[in-house]
Amino acid sequence: MQSTSPPLAEHALIDQASKLPIISATPTISITPITIPSPSRAVPLQVRLTVPTTGSSLPIILLSHGHGASFNLSSLNGYGPLANFWAAHGFAVIQPTHLSSRSLSLPKETPGAPLFWRERVNDMKTILDHLDGVEKAAPFVEGRLDRDRIAVAGHSLGGNTASLLLGMRAIDPESGEHVDFTEPRIKAGILVAVPGDGGDSLSENGKRLLNFASQVSFKEMTKPALVVVGDDDDSAHLTVKGWKWHTDPYHLSEGPKSLLTLFGGDHCLGISGYDTNETKNESPERVAAIQRLTAAYLRDVLYDGDSVWKSATDELHAIGSIGQIDSK
Repeated sequence: MQSTSPPLAEHALIDQASKLPIISATPTISITPITIPSPSRAVPLQVRLTVPTTGSSLPIILLSHGHGASFNLSSLNGYGPLANFWAAHGFAVIQPTHLSSRSLSLPKETPGAPLFWRERVNDMKTILDHLDGVEKAAPFVEGRLDRDRIAVAGHSLGGNTASLLLGMRAIDPESGEHVDFTEPRIKAGILVAVPGDGGDSLSENGKRLLNFASQVSFKEMTKPALVVVGDDDDSAHLTVKGWKWHTDPYHLSEGPKSLLTLFGGDHCLGISGYDTNETKNESPERVAAIQRLTAAYLRDVLYDGDSVWKSATDELHAIGSIGQIDSK
């Protein structure tokens, strides 16, 4: 009798999203914390590394967490639905705990507090500077990281971090400095529920909370990126534009870019952790779509000739009920 059970590690409630193609999964292993030298930082920089147990020349994803109200998800301990899936499908995922994390709860007088937007970018650059040390701290991965295939991913505030690394420009509200944090070692990105344009797009509360994003320009963000949004993410505490504010990194930047709009998706989309109450309408189906489509996109932009992304987008549009892809 043929079994109808889902493959191991697949959620039983995944339905149509299971049709989205992806390479076969392998077991993963994770090590944490790995401490990276950062003498000028308020506290040591610690990261989690998650990789498949087999394989070589693993492309690297730097994953920047958001700034949620939870005690642990906005740290290296969060975003398991993404980190574990990506690692199971051939990526090495490195997650820092940024200084903004509630798990650190640094004093409000700490330079850069409370959101540490510049320090977050520095964390990612520091990780790239110390990949040799990361490998030595995890002997099972030594010699297996592909330094020529590096991507950055970020959710919410982490998406702002990723955008800056991909080429978005900003003006420091304190110094007036025009900043360019473009990181040449990073080839592509995944931007999930990212803050959009500043200026009149921000609510009064948004102008106060995101003063560092009040003058940004996506025009210079020319590297490939997949922008992921939910059409139920109005973010009214930050913007007057509604959910479409989060599409600005797609519409206001140069190509090549793709935009994944998830029907019914809220701000957290179920990706910041398993069974998290940060997501008001968690859906294993939606999470599965995000997992598969982001992995397929990164394989497409990091490897010449990979066809999984084209197949996945065609299947998404054939399904019709989960979301849609636009590209330019």
